Amino acid sequence: MDETFTVNLAEAKLDILNGIVECNKRGLVQCAKWLAELNHGLPQDRLERKDDHETYDAQRAGIADNEYDDYILAKSYFDVREYDRATYFTRNCESPVPKFLHMYSTYMSMEKKRLDNMTDSSVVSTKKHAKDFADLVSTLRTERSLGKLDGYCLYLYGVILKKLDLTILAVQVFVEAINAEPTLWSAWVELAPLVTHKVMLLDLNLPNHWIKQIFIGYAYIELFLNDEGIKIFQHLLKIGFGKCIFIPTQLAIAFSNKRDVDRSIEIFQRLQKIDPYRLDNLDSYSNLLFVKDMKTEMSHLAHKVVEINKYSPETCCVVGNYYSIRADHYKAVMYFQRALKLNPRYLSAWTLMGHEFMEMKNTNAAIQSYRQAVEVNRRDFRAWYGLGQAYEILKMPYYSLYYYKAAQQLRPYDSRMLVALGETYEKLDKVSDAIKCYQKAHSVGDIEGVALYSLAKLYEKQGEMEKAIPVFLSFCRDEKVVADKASLYHAYMTLANHYEKVEDFEKASHFAYKCLDYEDTKREAESLLKSIANKRGHKLATSSGTTNIAAAKAATNVEDKPDSESTDTYGEDMDMDESNICKTVAELAMGEEVPLVTSEEIPEFQMEDSFDTNE
Repeated sequence: MDETFTVNLAEAKLDILNGIVECNKRGLVQCAKWLAELNHGLPQDRLERKDDHETYDAQRAGIADNEYDDYILAKSYFDVREYDRATYFTRNCESPVPKFLHMYSTYMSMEKKRLDNMTDSSVVSTKKHAKDFADLVSTLRTERSLGKLDGYCLYLYGVILKKLDLTILAVQVFVEAINAEPTLWSAWVELAPLVTHKVMLLDLNLPNHWIKQIFIGYAYIELFLNDEGIKIFQHLLKIGFGKCIFIPTQLAIAFSNKRDVDRSIEIFQRLQKIDPYRLDNLDSYSNLLFVKDMKTEMSHLAHKVVEINKYSPETCCVVGNYYSIRADHYKAVMYFQRALKLNPRYLSAWTLMGHEFMEMKNTNAAIQSYRQAVEVNRRDFRAWYGLGQAYEILKMPYYSLYYYKAAQQLRPYDSRMLVALGETYEKLDKVSDAIKCYQKAHSVGDIEGVALYSLAKLYEKQGEMEKAIPVFLSFCRDEKVVADKASLYHAYMTLANHYEKVEDFEKASHFAYKCLDYEDTKREAESLLKSIANKRGHKLATSSGTTNIAAAKAATNVEDKPDSESTDTYGEDMDMDESNICKTVAELAMGEEVPLVTSEEIPEFQMEDSFDTNE
């Protein structure tokens, strides 16, 4: 991807204005809104003013003269959500704009009826409703094979195929739609979640249009290739898109994915000042405030969004996070459910509601919420990770392993996924796999600071202390970073016991003294320090006694002298003071080996021939 691309801003502005007109004619209001925001952020260059005839022609382009009145009537019904009436009055239209409006009204009518008939908002799968779309899909398939569909109708066909999980065909149709209408941003957005990896993204046959650069950056962030996405959006800021709100919003999301929370919050706060009534992506902002435990800011945000629009999904999501940060999980769930009634495919609400059910120990409800989140977007790693945690609580490690693997594939460089995988492998007695996971988690940058501790504990459990000790030392090296103090002091205690065992009393005392600061290890550390003091005293006594005995032995090895002198020498050797005797006795009592004097070394005692006992 060339990150030094340039964009002709004047041509881009014309493309955007034409796209806005076409989208508004067809009722694609979200796409028109996005294009209008992008247009507002570009420099206000003077454009050639079209005369009234040209403007009139642009408004009627794609609408046959004999169908214009039917179109105007149907469009007015569509705008007030009377989709069946809009469908009826465009039933015989053949020109591109009324034809699309007829198909789009048919689709919206089916979706509205399906949602209205849902008794429970906990099901978002559309597979069971495939028969509802059968006639429309058949019509679109036939028209496509005859080459009669324009870019907008192809987009609608792709949306339905995506709902029916016909992913491969949906990708092909979206690419065709984008090539036909490059400014149809809705088609780009629908295509992005279907792209599974970078190679697939770069192999797509996309038009060489300036909007492609925005899509590539957007898709990189969807794939969690955040650094590549950040480079593209930062370049777009430099070449004239600096005031387009969408660009810094994507940067904020990318920094959030990289866990640079402070920088992401700073961008969102700046955007709030630029556009104070904007609700888009405020759910992501509230998630960041939750992570940083910024209760005051969360409260201000919740009250503000309620004043703007009390019944939008984004508002309900923010208020749900507000109650969650206050640990009022029942109210949080209630607001997430409200968000889902307003928009059953609102991904954040499903995932966050799963988190709340986990806090409430309602594992079955959490699993259901996470599953629906996966139905909405299979690339939501949080939902896969949540499923893994839920099945871990239910003590079903093989299920847990499956979901953790799915999460790790989506976030291959996230240490949390790798640590969770390692712990699951450890429970399944797959030690080598667990070790690999912990090692990789440390190498990619351990977010929670637990990979080394888990690895050292595993080595300790396997009895491989020669491997465990260096890992414990690495874990303890930067003690300020370690969040879990219990793990840190357990590591200190393990190191102290090890060094005491190998009689490295200096290091043993160093780590034992650290353990005195923690209540759970204090008593064990005090006991160990007493043991170390006793062993040190014993070692000192032993070394002193050994020195004296060695000196005595050296004296006995002196060359033999004449018999007359031997008696005197022997007498001197026998002259032992009381302290030496005590040391020798102590050494014998402690099991120390004291060198014995052999019979050969003792000189023979000469008795006189005449010995009178009476003398």
